[in-house]
Amino acid sequence: MSYNPRINFKVLEAFVTVLFIGHIKPAPGTWGSLIGVLLMIVVFLNGDPYLYFCIILLLGLVGTIAVHLSTKENEHKDRKEIIIDEVVGQSITLFPISLMAYTYELDLNDLWLFILLGFLCFRFFDIIKLGPIKQADMRNDAIGVMLDDIYAGILSAFLLIILMVLTYVY
Repeated sequence: MSYNPRINFKVLEAFVTVLFIGHIKPAPGTWGSLIGVLLMIVVFLNGDPYLYFCIILLLGLVGTIAVHLSTKENEHKDRKEIIIDEVVGQSITLFPISLMAYTYELDLNDLWLFILLGFLCFRFFDIIKLGPIKQADMRNDAIGVMLDDIYAGILSAFLLIILMVLTYVY
């Protein structure tokens, strides 16, 4: 059996574009964020935020490596088709919802508004790119491709935590 680098490139491309969904126009980043929402809902239905956390870590690590390998020949690293970073960032945003649902035994009907707000917050910060999000985006390497969305996800998650605390405590 001989080595075929073309096959490996197709596998990498399928991964970083999330089964080529990143090629859907317009707004491939929004499609990636929707995949992140669906991932959260699927794991939520299985009821384990710790599994969800492990999936986020794994996707972040493998995503960074895959982006590096798939873009090492390109001058511009953050192609619009690459949406694995949006999946990871959106998943980070929604992690507190998963944890809260598990802790307080809430169902999806109790949380749909927070899921929507998390989606909108993440898209806002991913598009606007404030402070460290912009700095990460300017790196033009695989870590920067992933890191700007990770930062946007963390910032959005903090906002969601504040909203959830204000809603459920007061």
